[in-house]
Amino acid sequence: MRRINGARLCWLLGGLFAPVLLLGMLVGPTALSLRELAGATGTDWLILRELRAPRALLAAAVGAVLATSGAVLQGLFRNPLADPSLIGVSAGASVGASASILLGGYLAPSLGAWLSTSALSGLSVITLGAFAGGMAAVGLVYRLSTRATTGTSVTTMLLVGIAISALAGALNNGMALLADNQMLRRMSLWQMGNLDLANWQRVQLCLAVGAAVALLLRGQAAGLNALLLGESEARHLGVDVERLKRRLILLTALGVGVATALVGTIAFIGLIVPHLVRLLAGPCHRSLLPASALLGAILLGLADLLARLLLAPTELPVGLLTAFLGAPFFLYLLRRRHA
Repeated sequence: MRRINGARLCWLLGGLFAPVLLLGMLVGPTALSLRELAGATGTDWLILRELRAPRALLAAAVGAVLATSGAVLQGLFRNPLADPSLIGVSAGASVGASASILLGGYLAPSLGAWLSTSALSGLSVITLGAFAGGMAAVGLVYRLSTRATTGTSVTTMLLVGIAISALAGALNNGMALLADNQMLRRMSLWQMGNLDLANWQRVQLCLAVGAAVALLLRGQAAGLNALLLGESEARHLGVDVERLKRRLILLTALGVGVATALVGTIAFIGLIVPHLVRLLAGPCHRSLLPASALLGAILLGLADLLARLLLAPTELPVGLLTAFLGAPFFLYLLRRRHA
């Protein structure tokens, strides 16, 4: 495949992002035209302001965060098959969300009252529980894979992440046995990933964290490029490898933790998008990171649009759709690459 200049690819994706965002606001059970969008009033304005706009923006922000984090972790592990779930954040968030749902009858009244009057109004106990679980899992993975003498081993981190994910699956199954039908349905829907709870508070939080994480990760592009040569070579080039690893793990965990807590588990965006961008423009992280963010925002926006339209008026969970479409597409890419 003939490669595209990284900067040119970013401009092309940027030009495609605006129409996709616009489609997310116009298309739905109640279709809006561009003229109605420009002069929306009454019910149309309410639909646009409270439902369509926050949902489209949240899809874009989450897709960008997951894709950027996937690109970073693939560079850190030097493996194009790596994705954000490898450091345990998705599994930990799932446990935290399930625990919050299971214990909601005891915690929801007091925490819900506090949330409604705090700066976190618009979020939920489940969101906070998922974020806490994700951060706890990442902390455990990092602690178990780090030694004072040898530093952080990415191989050990990979194996520990797999073990923590398996443990999280067992904990989720145990809590599912204790849950009633309503709790079990809420757990299942959260784990499928969905954007139907999008609101402006969630959009603001995801955009703020995502923008900060993206800017800080952008500054680590040179170090990530050096890591592609190997850790020893990166050290010879003057890179503080251990500090770089800590920064990358912390930033990706924060971004993925917030995104997953807000919308649930979204599969394959963090795995497929960096892989596609790398095939199109090469492995240089100076262009790989922004291009992955743009393509992730575009693909999750399109996936959410399909999730709303395929079985309208019923909505499919967007995480279910990304997994259903992403798995065969990724197998096709692998087969094509090794043909």
